[in-house]
Amino acid sequence: MWPDWLRSPSRGHPRSKSFSCSSFKDIQSILTEDSEPESEPRSPRSPSVFHRVRISASVLRSWAHKNPIPSSLRIPNQGIVVYFTSLRVVRRTYEDCRTVRSILRGFCVPIDERDLSMDNKFLDELQGIIGGCNNNHSRSLSLPRVFIGGRYIGGAEEIKRMNETGELLQLISGLQLVGSTFCDFCGGLRFILCEECSGSHKIYTEKYGFRSCTACNVNGLIRCRSCCPVLRRCT
Repeated sequence: MWPDWLRSPSRGHPRSKSFSCSSFKDIQSILTEDSEPESEPRSPRSPSVFHRVRISASVLRSWAHKNPIPSSLRIPNQGIVVYFTSLRVVRRTYEDCRTVRSILRGFCVPIDERDLSMDNKFLDELQGIIGGCNNNHSRSLSLPRVFIGGRYIGGAEEIKRMNETGELLQLISGLQLVGSTFCDFCGGLRFILCEECSGSHKIYTEKYGFRSCTACNVNGLIRCRSCCPVLRRCT
């Protein structure tokens, strides 16, 4: 009299212990799969950008220890020149650069700080200086790099060691540098906006249209003439 689908479970077929539904996943099968070990290992994830940068930085450091830069390396600038980066991609490199700048600024003398992240010409310049003595040394480029009195001093480890022993104070005192490390004009950034292109790195002329500005770098910045020792002497 009643159709089969309206019959009570006790009268008809016995109720199944396992739950199944076409619109939901089988809970029992999920529990079974979780309890069983995985037959095939999952494919490893590709390393992130920051992880790859850290690996490359560690490779550069290990290469630098195997191929040290000679201390006889010299540059024309007779003051204090620091090649560094203000980017925080590699934490150890950023901390070393900040530590070295803090130590040198503590002597209250003018410092020619050359930020590679602000102007890529500094990178080519540093590679040319280090690579000039040996092509293998250009590969061991790690930051920071310090030159005092035209002579190459070293990186963060050398500066910290010389500061603890007092050698750094004697070396800087012998240069007889006079000036301050902070510039009110640029706020200590060592760069200002280009007056020719207003920081856009583009100049428009009716004859040629938009062209790249030759007075600034790719970021539309020029070095501050108030705090840069080289430019200050030229003016």
